[in-house]
Amino acid sequence: MVRQATVARTTNETDIKLTLTLEGEGKVKVDTGIGFADHMLTLFAFWGGFDLDLTCKGDLEIDTHHTLEDIGLCLGQALGEALGDKKGIVRVASAKVPMDEALAEVVVDISGRPYIVYADDLLPALIGGGEKDVWREFLKSFAYKAGMNLHVHYAYGQNGHHLLEAAFKAMGIALGQAVRVGRKGVSSTKGSLD
Repeated sequence: MVRQATVARTTNETDIKLTLTLEGEGKVKVDTGIGFADHMLTLFAFWGGFDLDLTCKGDLEIDTHHTLEDIGLCLGQALGEALGDKKGIVRVASAKVPMDEALAEVVVDISGRPYIVYADDLLPALIGGGEKDVWREFLKSFAYKAGMNLHVHYAYGQNGHHLLEAAFKAMGIALGQAVRVGRKGVSSTKGSLD
């Protein structure tokens, strides 16, 4: 069984097409128009063991906010659709990843109840050529559209690139574990994930 979803979204701000395959080989083709975002999304998909084909044309003449927020929405929608009824998924997972002097931890619960805990105090105001706030918006959109509980914790570090890279690798690893089919039935004592 290959769990896969394709999402297309066109607004006055962005035009996005993406295909996410959960049982992938880490084959990633990403073109967002933002080099740093391409790098982070590539890391996420590769370390999750996902295939990701994503293109986005956004209103980058304004800034990166709409592009990253809308990509988060589409990626979350694709994850939710690829998971289907979620029967048998492990559901909860975590990962800690170092990147030189930085350490990030990500914990996920694909519960159907979206929530995000994200403290970015260690990140510099500007990272990868843009405001650090756009990454919170990306992660919030991703978590809420996917219906998952997402906690991202930056334990320590000084370099913003290293911190964010560690977080995206950890998110890929944690989600790769959480979406794995490893149980019978639905991973909930109440019998449903919502």
